[in-house]
Amino acid sequence: SSSSSSSSAPDPLSSMLDGTDPLSMFAAAASETPGPSLGATNPGEAGRRRREKEEEVAVGPDFEPWAAKRSDILARFTTTEKLSINLYMGSDKGKAPSPGTTVSEKVRNRLEELDDLEEGSQKELLNLSQQDYVNRIEELNQSLKEAWASDQKVKALKIVIQCSKLLSDTAVIQFYPSKFVLITDILDTFGRLVYDRIWTMCSDTRPLPDFFSPDDVNDTAKETCLNWFFKIASIRELIPRLYVEAAILKCNRFLSKAGIQDTLLRLTAMIRGIGDPLVGVYARAYLCRVGMEVAPQLKDSLNKNFFDLLTSFRQVHGDSVQNQLVLQCVEIPAYLTLYSPATHWVLQCVSYRAPEALLTEMMERCKKLGNNALLLNSVMSAFRAEFIAARAMDFISMVKECDEAGFPKHLLFGSLGRSLACTDPPEADRLTILNEAWKVITKLRSPQDYINCAEIWVEFTCRHFTKREVNTVLSDIIKHMTPDRAFEDAYPQLQCVITKILTYFHDFSMLFSMERFLPFLDMFQKDSVRVEVCRSIMEVFIRYQQEPTRDPVILNALLHVCKTMHDSVNALTLDDEKRSLALLINGFIRMVSFGRDFEQQLSFCVEARATFCNLEPVLVQLIHTVNQLAMETRRVMRGSHSRKTAAFVRACAAYSFITIPSLTSIFSRLNLYLLSGQVALANQCLSQADAFLKAAVGVLPEVPRSLSVEGKVRSSEGFLLEFINNFMSTLLVVPDHPEQGVLYLVRGLLNVVQEYSWEDSSDAKVRVYISALQLLAAMSQESYLYCVPKVDSNEKLYGGDPKFMAEINKLCETLIGQVLDHLKTLGKEESLRRQSSLAFSLFGCLLAHGDLRKSQLNQMAVSLWNLSQRHGVADTRTAVRTLEAIKQQSRHQDMSHFSELAQRLPLQTRT
Repeated sequence: SSSSSSSSAPDPLSSMLDGTDPLSMFAAAASETPGPSLGATNPGEAGRRRREKEEEVAVGPDFEPWAAKRSDILARFTTTEKLSINLYMGSDKGKAPSPGTTVSEKVRNRLEELDDLEEGSQKELLNLSQQDYVNRIEELNQSLKEAWASDQKVKALKIVIQCSKLLSDTAVIQFYPSKFVLITDILDTFGRLVYDRIWTMCSDTRPLPDFFSPDDVNDTAKETCLNWFFKIASIRELIPRLYVEAAILKCNRFLSKAGIQDTLLRLTAMIRGIGDPLVGVYARAYLCRVGMEVAPQLKDSLNKNFFDLLTSFRQVHGDSVQNQLVLQCVEIPAYLTLYSPATHWVLQCVSYRAPEALLTEMMERCKKLGNNALLLNSVMSAFRAEFIAARAMDFISMVKECDEAGFPKHLLFGSLGRSLACTDPPEADRLTILNEAWKVITKLRSPQDYINCAEIWVEFTCRHFTKREVNTVLSDIIKHMTPDRAFEDAYPQLQCVITKILTYFHDFSMLFSMERFLPFLDMFQKDSVRVEVCRSIMEVFIRYQQEPTRDPVILNALLHVCKTMHDSVNALTLDDEKRSLALLINGFIRMVSFGRDFEQQLSFCVEARATFCNLEPVLVQLIHTVNQLAMETRRVMRGSHSRKTAAFVRACAAYSFITIPSLTSIFSRLNLYLLSGQVALANQCLSQADAFLKAAVGVLPEVPRSLSVEGKVRSSEGFLLEFINNFMSTLLVVPDHPEQGVLYLVRGLLNVVQEYSWEDSSDAKVRVYISALQLLAAMSQESYLYCVPKVDSNEKLYGGDPKFMAEINKLCETLIGQVLDHLKTLGKEESLRRQSSLAFSLFGCLLAHGDLRKSQLNQMAVSLWNLSQRHGVADTRTAVRTLEAIKQQSRHQDMSHFSELAQRLPLQTRT
């Protein structure tokens, strides 16, 4: 690139122009860049002050960024019409120069390339769908990055210029806001690439500080930066020159302190030359956006853009715009909404942290325009909510004066409603505000326009008024949305209404006492939406309902809501969805309490069982609830039932006995049979307890060898052993049935265990036998370890009868024989560890429960010890501790035989 200051040759442009062209202005700005002052403060102090100033003016988190609006604009402004792209990409002259090229040749090549930007071949893409257009723009963005990465800077500039030219095309006017978003993405990319390149050039020798001044920038970087501005100033057309220079506005930081401010004011004035008001307002929006990113403290250009915007609104009703709308068959209201994103953004920038006086002045300027509805809408959307709320009545009077034909009033009331949802207006004005707004809203004929506006004002109503006003609003919504089933097209808005009501009303007795609330719910006739609404109601109920309720209004309404959720379950419903729904219904069931009216509580459970029969977790919860009800009855009666309460707890047992078989999960059935049996036993319902335990024994053969747990197949053996051990601990206190044999439940359980098809390599059956030995030993005691109040266990029924003891001993001998036979089968090398473990377990059982003074048992214990230690695979630490415990026990007077036993129990080494 040639130097802009060292050449003494006359500038050919100077003879034709008076020095006000962009190139001359850039050159003048560069030559006037002040050097370092002799009297300046030290660099560290200046840098600190600069940083403090930057932090003061930086945009804070309370400023909504452009990126947050981007997706909404793209989704809102769409078209089905065909689009076209005209690109004049020129010929490929922008090749990298050869190493021997002179400076004068470089200059000539660059000038030819810049001329070629506008004189090249035309490339026109016609009949593009909206998605094709978006894809093509994205391809251009990628091409820009690739050209830059391959050092084809001129080609990159060509792409940006040609894309900027597309912003002067309003052929498909409805799509213009979305086109603006897509093209400015490319401009933003270009601006970042240029700035980063110059920044890198400044950092070659030493890194450039974050808050640098032009004095910190080296000459090479400044010259490159100027060359970029010179290239852009050479663009002939106004719109691309304006947009591309705005894109690299930040690069002015490298040249002069006042560069950004001067450029912003100059570009603001340039926009006045754009004839189309829509194109002009979006150009102002882009300039304000770049200005807020680069220098948010410079308010002058923002304010000038706003006041120029006011002036340009007169063009909207001019002949050229009207003719264009006629050609494209676009109505004025639809056309005016195209301005909204740009005017909202300009006003958001201008009003950000603006003093009250400026906002008031801007509002007065709007009034002088005859209450321009579009501008008023943007003011209410962009200004601080506090400012709007404090002057809500003024804004309402301005809205009422607006011409309905120009810009829909319901949109204005929608914007006002959003502001009032954030900040409260004066209390004295609230009812007047609601009445004035609803007068307009209720007259809307279009159901979609009506619900869009009503949904916003529901929050204001809920926030400041009682259920009476909310009920009136709901009634009005039903009246407007029911004809022609208009509600079917407004489910999202109707859901928002429900959400807002639930946000402010947590008292469900008040909520369901609204006459129109349940009819409002009836409008949700699409299954998926209705279930979603019911789910949201139940979530709020569970979160905020502190105390159990018996209110019939709440119960009937929530039963209806829960039934709706339950009835949505079918064969295709996912397990996660079933669990989620069951969790909500269970939360409701737990919050239902009729106090001491236990019969009413049981009746509720009976009704709930019929209502929620397809959700197994709900049935499980109901069984737990009824068992809890039986135990609560026992607590109230202090364990001594009257005839009435005895019949009631038997009814509870019957409820559980009938419900449990309908469960598909076999372990749920087993555990609930056992639990319900324990509850029946605690309530002295002996025949019911017997029936539950007998049923559990009958289910055991159905237990599969494997089951799915959280999507993984696991052996059921561990679960089964745990259940059988719990079951046997209950059998200790269960008295024998007078019409059955001695220990009939224990025998029945052992028979099932023997017949069960255990895994071949499993010792589970033998471990059950060892546990049964411990149970039988406990049953042989004169006084049992625990008992159930007011229930006579076998200790009292048999009173140590010799026949009973003989049965126990006979059963023990059989079990020990089974265990010993199994130990013999484990003599192979691969099963020695299992043999050692089982032998040690049986040894422990004999040690704890057997009378080892008998020589036969004593010898068996020694043999089992030796077997466990024989092959060196036993747990040595456990064996040592067991020996120490035996020696300690032997010190007791009646346990002296343990001393001799300890001497006969050698510890084997692993060798």
